[in-house]
Amino acid sequence: MPIAALKAPGIGVSRAVLDTVWDRLFFLVGGVSAAWLSYLLLRVSFEWGWAQIWFAVVFWALLAYLVLPRLHSILTRLYVPDYFIGRARTSDGLLGDPVNVALRGSEAQIHSVMHRAGWTISDDVTLASSWRIVTSTILRRSYDEAPVSPLMLFGRQQDFAYQQEVDGNPGKRHHVRFWRCYPGWLLPGGHAVEWLAAGTYDRSVGFSLFTLQITHKIDENTDTERDHIVSSIVKTEPLAKVEMLRDFSTGYHTRNGGGDTITTDGDLPIVDLGAITVPPQVAQHPPSDSRNKRPAPTIVGALLAGARAVAAIVAVVSGFLSPDDLLQGLSIQSDDGSNLTAVQSEVVLYAGLGFVSLVALGELLLAWLVFLGSNRARVTAMALSTAAIATQAIDVVNGGSLATLEANLPGLTLDILLILALSSERARIYARRDRKEPKRDSTRPGGRAPF
Repeated sequence: MPIAALKAPGIGVSRAVLDTVWDRLFFLVGGVSAAWLSYLLLRVSFEWGWAQIWFAVVFWALLAYLVLPRLHSILTRLYVPDYFIGRARTSDGLLGDPVNVALRGSEAQIHSVMHRAGWTISDDVTLASSWRIVTSTILRRSYDEAPVSPLMLFGRQQDFAYQQEVDGNPGKRHHVRFWRCYPGWLLPGGHAVEWLAAGTYDRSVGFSLFTLQITHKIDENTDTERDHIVSSIVKTEPLAKVEMLRDFSTGYHTRNGGGDTITTDGDLPIVDLGAITVPPQVAQHPPSDSRNKRPAPTIVGALLAGARAVAAIVAVVSGFLSPDDLLQGLSIQSDDGSNLTAVQSEVVLYAGLGFVSLVALGELLLAWLVFLGSNRARVTAMALSTAAIATQAIDVVNGGSLATLEANLPGLTLDILLILALSSERARIYARRDRKEPKRDSTRPGGRAPF
């Protein structure tokens, strides 16, 4: 749609278009900055001798979890179709698992039959649940509610997911993700369903072929997992009806977002749960929508914004406790060229510390608003970090010392991580969600939200 078509009389370009422009800008800034940070760390690592192995680990982490995902996100916006093709997408934009089950019925009916069929609902992805699944996998401890990675469909991550752990090993499990379809949406061929699902079997833990991240590796034959999901429902609930759409998609051999080989015959079962009676305690289960769940990138971005405030507060406290150290390095001249007196210098010093204190309080408020999901706060936080990064880059281009840049590496890293977190798809969707309308009725048709 041309920008002119989105203008209102006397207002100019709509807020939505401006938000999209800013998001695109920060998205690219995050990718370029992450690549620059990786180079800086690699360069510094050669100067630390015995510590090179630690820098190598940090470099891999940056490459796998920041640079390559953002590179994939940028490129897949250009070449991956932005409409339903029977595949979910990773948060990086790569084609993920096949959508291999459709359902008719309410969310309460799905929860009821899945619980009775021996499935366990997965925890949301949080810092705590992510840490727990890492430790459980390493120590081979059971974690029945282990989270599954977010996959995207209809421009949002799954509304919920279920799993069945195998032999008490979190590295092996059956799991299936569910997405609510928006009202009036039809499958290709005109079939109406309320839910779509993607089920696969995790066989082990390994490295992603495309991002080098540590992830679950899935079994190649996704049809076997599809049939397991459907049969577990039918065996538990005789009133469930199954209609098989033969050759819904072309049978294919390909790879998912982690680089694992997947095969399917292209058939799609539609499970009708409309006749199931739901117990009252399940029927009262509130409708879910993944856009209402505060995503980990938003939490991380808020913490990083708060870290900037904490750093400023520490500097202010240090200044008030040891003013003489700052005054010794303070040489300010008045308008006539003479140095300021000791009293005047102290006034300037404490005025500066007071200003920094106000900035720190503003940063704390900004961090809190980011955590609450304010889009303006998210954009403002990214703008401040972009300005800080640009200042460092301009200094280097103009011949500034790289040693100075390396001394500021922690602050530069914080700003880059903040932009990467808050410019991510999940953080953007959460901040720009419609708070006035029922969330499931405002879902945009198609794949990703406009970006």
